Amino acid sequence: MRLKIIRLITSGLFGFIVAGLFYTQVIQGEYYFRLSVNNRIRVVPMEGWRGQIKDRNGKVLADNRLSYDVTVTPQEIGNATELFQFLGGALGVSEQSIARRYGRKKDAPFVPVVVAQDISREDAIIIEENKYRFPSLSVQESYRRFYPLRENSAHVLGYVGKMSVAQRDRFKEYGYSMESVVGYSGVEEYYDTYLRGKEGGLQIEVNSRGQQVRLLGVREPRKGQDITLTIDSEVQRDALELLGDRVGVVIVMDMDSGEILGMTSSPGFDPNIFVGSRDASEINRIFADPLAPAINRAITGLFPPGSVFKVIMATAGLETKKIVPGTSFVCPGFYQLRKAVFRCTHVHGTQNLIEALAHSCNVYFYNVGLLLGADAINHYARLMGLGEKIFIDLPYERDGSIPGREQRRLEGRGGWHAGDTLNLSIGQGEVQVTPLQLVRLMTLVARGGWIVQPHVIKAIGDVPGDTFTDERRMKVDEDILETVRKGLRGAVADEAGTARVVNLPDLYVAGKTGTAQTSGDKKNHAWFAGYAKGGVRNIVFCVLLEHGGSSYNACLLAKDLLLRMQEKKIL
Repeated sequence: MRLKIIRLITSGLFGFIVAGLFYTQVIQGEYYFRLSVNNRIRVVPMEGWRGQIKDRNGKVLADNRLSYDVTVTPQEIGNATELFQFLGGALGVSEQSIARRYGRKKDAPFVPVVVAQDISREDAIIIEENKYRFPSLSVQESYRRFYPLRENSAHVLGYVGKMSVAQRDRFKEYGYSMESVVGYSGVEEYYDTYLRGKEGGLQIEVNSRGQQVRLLGVREPRKGQDITLTIDSEVQRDALELLGDRVGVVIVMDMDSGEILGMTSSPGFDPNIFVGSRDASEINRIFADPLAPAINRAITGLFPPGSVFKVIMATAGLETKKIVPGTSFVCPGFYQLRKAVFRCTHVHGTQNLIEALAHSCNVYFYNVGLLLGADAINHYARLMGLGEKIFIDLPYERDGSIPGREQRRLEGRGGWHAGDTLNLSIGQGEVQVTPLQLVRLMTLVARGGWIVQPHVIKAIGDVPGDTFTDERRMKVDEDILETVRKGLRGAVADEAGTARVVNLPDLYVAGKTGTAQTSGDKKNHAWFAGYAKGGVRNIVFCVLLEHGGSSYNACLLAKDLLLRMQEKKIL
């Protein structure tokens, strides 16, 4: 009986084993075959070169240069200590640092580990000459992003670097590898999918110990697409030079096409610092700088517009018929609101609308503001593009803020008062805009209300970018905008105009100055935004000097820039 039970158990176990083998080899055979193939074949990725970025005249703003990287293949290492000693001596670094890098980067026996990047050609030759001693050593040709004009256009271009940990999961499904170089900020980030090269790689067969057996195939990496920008590097260079050590922004845009010819933010930075920098302190210095040189103030900086906001007030007053061009108010140099006194820059006397724009009379627009009310001012400010993103083809644009009664109520910050309306009427208080928004504001006025989309892309490869034209027109009467234009021209052409220093021969210039008050004991922000009609093209521009004092300083910079553009036949 006992023997019979043992036979039954033995037969059952044998049957179970046979069934398991049948299931594994017959039913699941194809599945396990695929797994074995996948375990046997490996792909070693090879990064493709990024496309070039050029200015509108073909000058290269972002390029690639040949670079040499030292790699070590783990499965071919003999004496690791001797190898690291040799590399340390050849490259002038400690063998411990080489060993640490090797340990961090080691992934699989057949995958070469990069232990030194961007070495000199002389060092590369020395290492190649010693390959017979160290078969695991190899010098691979690679590339590094290179910005030949350095600070010129840095904020428009952005920079490149290895993917961050946060980006790896987000971009994994789009074919990015752990070692992919990606764009950060500017055009490098916004158009990364076009600029990025197509990754290639080596397909190799490995044995059960992970050691390479043979090379199965090679797929060559492909270069990314070149991009041409609307930017003129000459305009950028002149703007940088004129700004000097001052903090500020200069934007120049083709009025009719929306092409950005210049977008300069100061202080700037050299994007080459971010490309494989061996010294992290340089990068830390940029991000720790209280003047924030990495920030593109043209689209990210938020500032009170000061008297440039009076363009909104004039348009709103005429459109709602609260005033007509001949409506006059007397300016004694101040406006009395109960016990509070709101100052004007001068005693202007009797002013009509065109004179008030030309002379930037605060008292005139205090009166207009009270006639309009906060809700109407808020409506027309948003209608004309303030406090909202323009959606330029650059990342991290901010929308700003146009305060009003409803916003105050929703935020639970109390009611809206007449004094708030007076401050809003001259672009002070809580109103915040970007310099680019003032560029579009001036474009709307200069073009009779027709919309134009600011952009920096001109072509991707050989394919021209969108024209970005939009035949929509802002719903404001052309006669109203013509009246506003007369006031802006008066600011330049009138002998008492606030921008009379920019009255240039053979060039039609119009615009609005602004001196925006700031908190504390800091100097005011200096603004001059306007447009110019030249022999080559018509442009809109904006100059902001952060804590630059009087708007006269912004006017002087604009004058010098316009003269240079005229001399170079850009304008």
